[in-house]
Amino acid sequence: MSDIPFQLKLVEIENPDALNFILGQSHFIKTVEDLHEAVVGAVPGAKFGLAFCEASGAALVRSTGTDPDLQALAERNALALSAGHSFILFLRDAFPINILKTVQAVPEVANIFCATANPVQVILAESEQGRGILGVIDGVLTKGVEDAEGVAWRKGFLRKIGYKVG
Repeated sequence: MSDIPFQLKLVEIENPDALNFILGQSHFIKTVEDLHEAVVGAVPGAKFGLAFCEASGAALVRSTGTDPDLQALAERNALALSAGHSFILFLRDAFPINILKTVQAVPEVANIFCATANPVQVILAESEQGRGILGVIDGVLTKGVEDAEGVAWRKGFLRKIGYKVG
């Protein structure tokens, strides 16, 4: 084993409207088409933009979507990451909970780093060869443990958005 120099980098996801998004990794250029079909099949009428970083050949950002603004947002973020085989999927009028299992079931998808609307920083390693995602910082520091009031708020919120919790 040789010592190969690398640097750690932190890239903040650009998400000015606090949209939900999924950041993941796959293994094949066909990911773009298959994820497009998966989202449309899971949430008909969903507005989304998807971008994928090719890891060989032309090494381009490949993209698709149903909303040009979301597609452009995904492209900008994918280019900022420039991490091979990573993808980012921005959603409007849809939530990760509605499509996460569908996205994970796409045969090319190897890993999901996060599914969130929180501010996210992506931790990257960069070598002479390229970049890879090591992990994400999703949201803010934990502030404590919920009390009875917090439990009541959580259960009320889940009922309000249509989830039955005892």
